[in-house]
Amino acid sequence: MSATVIDGFAVAASVRAQVAESVAALREKGTHACLAVVLVGEDPASVSYVTGKAKALAEVGMLDRSVHLPADAAESELLALVASLNADPGVHGILVQLPLPKHINEAKVIMAIDPAKDVDGFHPVSVGNMVIGRPGFLPCTPHGVMVLLRRAGIETNGKHAVVVGRSNIVGKPVAILLAARQANATVTVCHTGTKDLASFTRQADILVAAAGKPRMITADMIKPGAAVIDVGVNRVEDPTAKKGFRLVGDVDFAPACEVASFITPVPRGVGPMTIAMLMENTLLAARRAAGEA
Repeated sequence: MSATVIDGFAVAASVRAQVAESVAALREKGTHACLAVVLVGEDPASVSYVTGKAKALAEVGMLDRSVHLPADAAESELLALVASLNADPGVHGILVQLPLPKHINEAKVIMAIDPAKDVDGFHPVSVGNMVIGRPGFLPCTPHGVMVLLRRAGIETNGKHAVVVGRSNIVGKPVAILLAARQANATVTVCHTGTKDLASFTRQADILVAAAGKPRMITADMIKPGAAVIDVGVNRVEDPTAKKGFRLVGDVDFAPACEVASFITPVPRGVGPMTIAMLMENTLLAARRAAGEA
C-alpha cells in the first residue's frame, strides 16, 4: 500500500481562488474586505507568517491594514490599537499574531478583540459558538483540517478519529469539529498524560497528529488504511539543507505512507490551509458587516 498524499497547497489555492471571486463581487456592491494583522516584535516565525498573510491578502484582493509594533510596546498601547481597529468600520477582521512578548497578557488581548472581527476564532465567544454549533468563526487550522478531509473524500461519519494533542489552537477544536453532527465521528483525544499512546492510535480510522514533536507517530502506530492528518511543523537540523534545517511533521512520513490510505505531507499539507481559511473568515466578516451573511 502507498498512501494518497493530500496536496494541501493545491486545495488552499482553490479556496483562495473562490474567496477572490467573492471578494470582487462584494467590492462591486461597495464593501472592500479588509484584514488588520497586528505583529508585535520580530519573532522570525511570526514575521514569516505575517508575510505569508500579506501575500494572500494581495492575491484575493483584500485590503491589508497590518500594523507592526516594536517588541517593547506596552500592553496598553496594543490594547488601544485593538480598540481603534474594533471601532473602524473599514476593518472587518483583526488578527493579533501570537506569541506576544512575555510582558503582554495574551488572554487579555484576545478578549479585547470584537467577536464580530475575531477571524482567528480564538475569542471565547467564537469558541463557544463552535462548541454549541452556532454560526461563527472557526479556528483556521482545525477548519482547514476539516476542509482537507472533505475535499479528499474521506468519510468521517461513524469513524473513529484519534487526535494526538489538546492545545486550544488545534487539538481541542479539531476534536470538537470531528465530533460535531456534520462530521459525526467518534473522537478520542490523547495527550501527554495518555498511557500506551500506540494502543489508541492503532484504533484510528482518522489520525490527527498535533503534538508538536517531530516524527513521534511511527508507522507501527498507524492502523492499516487510516487517513493521517499531520498538523505538526517542526524544525530539525539538516546540514545538507540550504538553511541548515528542514521542516518535518509529527508523523514519520515515508514509512507511514506504506501503511496509511491518505496522508498530508509537511510542508504543503495542513499549513497552507491555515491562511486560506483566514481569508475565508475575513470574507465572512465582511459579508456580515455588509448584511449579506
